[in-house]
Amino acid sequence: MKILLMGFAKMKYMPYMHFYLNHIDTVEHDVHLLYWNRDGVTETQLDSVHCHEFIYVMDDDIPKLQKIRGFFEYRKYAQTLLKREKFDFIIIMHSLPGVLMSGYLTRNYHGKYIFDYRDFTYENFVPYKRVIHKLALAAHSVFISSEGFRTVLPSECNIKISHNIVPDAMQRRKNFEYRADKPLRVAFWGYIRHEQLNRTIIAKLSNDERFELHFYGREQDIALSLKKYAVESGAKNVVFHGAYDPGEQDVFAEETDMIHNIYSNTEAPSQVFAVTNKFYDGLVYRLPQICMSGSFMGQLVSDECLGIVCDPQAPSFNDELWDYYHSFDSNEFCKSCDRVLEKVLREYEEGRSVIIDAITSTQKTE
Repeated sequence: MKILLMGFAKMKYMPYMHFYLNHIDTVEHDVHLLYWNRDGVTETQLDSVHCHEFIYVMDDDIPKLQKIRGFFEYRKYAQTLLKREKFDFIIIMHSLPGVLMSGYLTRNYHGKYIFDYRDFTYENFVPYKRVIHKLALAAHSVFISSEGFRTVLPSECNIKISHNIVPDAMQRRKNFEYRADKPLRVAFWGYIRHEQLNRTIIAKLSNDERFELHFYGREQDIALSLKKYAVESGAKNVVFHGAYDPGEQDVFAEETDMIHNIYSNTEAPSQVFAVTNKFYDGLVYRLPQICMSGSFMGQLVSDECLGIVCDPQAPSFNDELWDYYHSFDSNEFCKSCDRVLEKVLREYEEGRSVIIDAITSTQKTE
């Protein structure tokens, strides 16, 4: 059977693709991967998978209207690929490629694709929301990366959870190490965005000798602007480390005390529903995380005792972080991480039967 995983980013920025690759027999099936090389830097190809690289250099931080040409070039490439290769089954690993190819997919692959929904983007625009619903209803199954997304999809869909966690998570576990000495090391890693929010955090924590604030990630426009702001404001304890490879994450996690997992509910309303990769990193590395109040992830962190929920705008923000770290029960915290991670891994494995059933049922209809 010929299967395509349709991605919308570089492989290194799609760790969730392993959720599917680890549950598909690449010997029994002819597995292909479409990914978008946006920076022109070539990646190492995957073994046992036919990789199709769409190359179109485009900065993630440019205005939405300037992305339209890149989106349509991707659509043209993807449609040519689908017509040429005649795949039997497709896994759509992001909303946007699904939307761009919605007509072709719903006509030619009804019930023969999995729709991985992991980002609330333009759903407040009614026509876009209708396309999302049409894609979800025509899919064999819909995987969501956060339970919060159930509220924006049709209830009659076959919806399952696909957690953003890499399969070797248990091998990379760390014991929590409490450090009584200051400074308290707060670290963000991933795609650096939400400029106004992070300006506020930098302004609050900069030159407070109790803290260090670290940013790990590609330095595109927003990151460069924040970096300039930190320098101009004389921040002595804010460090930008630049891009990193996935393996390096284990290293700087060792040097982190709390994870900056705060996203703006106003700059990016989609984050109200989302659960980030760093949420799972907090479980794996047993690191308390800081989340924004009023978000689904913040409520999850609060309910499961995995960190602190707060608002950087609050005058007491610094003291809240400091007091939390130096007063929380680390033993109970580690138990909470273990309990939630066990549930996550159990649900991760349950997804295997859904994927296998989707592929098997497609084979039977051919």
